[in-house]
Amino acid sequence: MVTPEAHPVLRTAAEAALIAYRDARAGYGRAELAEYVADGADGTPTMRIDVLVESAILAAIEGSAANALSEETGFVDRGSPVTLVMDPLDGSANAAAGVPLTAFAGAIAVDGEFTEGLVVWLDTGRSWWASRGRPTGLRTSGRTALDGAAVSLLRPRFDVPGAAGAWRAVAERAGRVRILSTSCLEAALVADGSTDAFADAASDTHRLVDIAASVVLAEAAGGAVRDVWDRPIVCDTDLTRRWSGIVAASPALADEIAETLRSEAGLPVL
Repeated sequence: MVTPEAHPVLRTAAEAALIAYRDARAGYGRAELAEYVADGADGTPTMRIDVLVESAILAAIEGSAANALSEETGFVDRGSPVTLVMDPLDGSANAAAGVPLTAFAGAIAVDGEFTEGLVVWLDTGRSWWASRGRPTGLRTSGRTALDGAAVSLLRPRFDVPGAAGAWRAVAERAGRVRILSTSCLEAALVADGSTDAFADAASDTHRLVDIAASVVLAEAAGGAVRDVWDRPIVCDTDLTRRWSGIVAASPALADEIAETLRSEAGLPVL
């Protein structure tokens, strides 16, 4: 259930995503959902299921005064100080294939500062929400060391120089490694203490929509969000901008993972 305390545009978007995801899964076959039908705002291919869910969300929030920054459409400017930054369907390949690991993720930014984060597991309705300056039931595991930690990672990228070696360096020290292929859901599981950390192993895969909600959720829960190369994660409407995000149970663990990845990866991706 989406918390009633969430910003109205954030709540409306999440509820629309739940309905659109259910309808898409019921109305189309796997091959149809996985078909590339357009290019997203960052130039990468867009699956039909992405378009179905995002279109439903944008229609639902059309009457809102808030701006919107979304994975496929890009920036919808309504001249507001409030912006909804969202990934309508994180884990698109999972969603199209019927793997029940996909999520809606959204963050509210006011004058460029993230104030709320929400992740909704679309297959179950389970949600994680936090607002800066307000009490939250979320709490990370508090783990401070990489050795023996439970870590989720993006799949190793063999096409990015140094990234596969960086991935292995973290995996070899972790006590458990998971690859769920849904960054936002994996980050939410760090915020609630289910796992210790999640990272992109220096491949510069993350866009703002992939990590914006995590900034609020993890920090509210006592954790930390970093970029491997120490680039600030800021509200920017340019979806071609990339990060190698780390979401960890503590600042110390985030820093150790970043240093481990940097030491193996070499120079950042250009």
